Amino acid sequence: MEKFKSLIKDSLPEPILNTVRNIRDGMRRLPQDLEAYTHPIRRDTMHRLPQFHDRYKGERCFIIGNGPSLNHTDLAKLKGEYTFGMNRIFLMFEELGFSTTFFVSMNDLVIEQSVDDIQKLEIPKFVNWRARQWLQPQDDLYFLYATYAGPKFSKNATRRLWEGATVTYVSLQLAYYFGFSKVILIGVDHSFATKGEPNTTITSQGDDPNHFHPKYFGKGFRWQLPDLETSEIAYLMARQAYEKDGRRVVDATVGGKLTVFPKVDYDTLFQ
Repeated sequence: MEKFKSLIKDSLPEPILNTVRNIRDGMRRLPQDLEAYTHPIRRDTMHRLPQFHDRYKGERCFIIGNGPSLNHTDLAKLKGEYTFGMNRIFLMFEELGFSTTFFVSMNDLVIEQSVDDIQKLEIPKFVNWRARQWLQPQDDLYFLYATYAGPKFSKNATRRLWEGATVTYVSLQLAYYFGFSKVILIGVDHSFATKGEPNTTITSQGDDPNHFHPKYFGKGFRWQLPDLETSEIAYLMARQAYEKDGRRVVDATVGGKLTVFPKVDYDTLFQ
């Protein structure tokens, strides 16, 4: 069987292989798809989410990663800008003096261990609909259908989104759906001090060196090691989708290692 699979893989053109993979992934997701489009919680989100569609057409926004570079970025300049904050970004809200415009979190471990903090945020919150087991429905809470498999860039956030191994990719899909014409990444360092097999779940043994706050994934916090290779594939899909539509994603991360998007100097964005 393995020899047969290898023969098929070597003999078929890549576009045909991709089609076969998509069909296979779709068949595997079928039960999950049915529930995601019929469950009352998801139906409610699908009904409310279109209020954001193209609402910010022609505007710019900032997607704020959680890397240590944020500590070298003048975030006070973001007051009055449209911003997407992700995962445990709320740890900086008090010091910052304002919250982000939107909040996005997809990872089950992050949501499960931050449920109280997320629930009390008074901004539009977008989470994976798997989070319904921890979070109670609210008027400003939206449950998205995001999956690990089935690579795609979705232009319709009411449908299935691919997570692309990073919540930043989901935020890029949301920003597109919201109509933003220019998206600026900051704090997306694309570099981790902690090494290991991608997607492996580990428990932090001390202060977090990978994010802007030592308690981001502090001692005792369970988290998954990053899959930078998959996220780069996702970022490339995002760049292509934006540019095809005459929009742009740029990277203003201070010292960031990501090379997919054009680099810009953060301070020049406010002149």
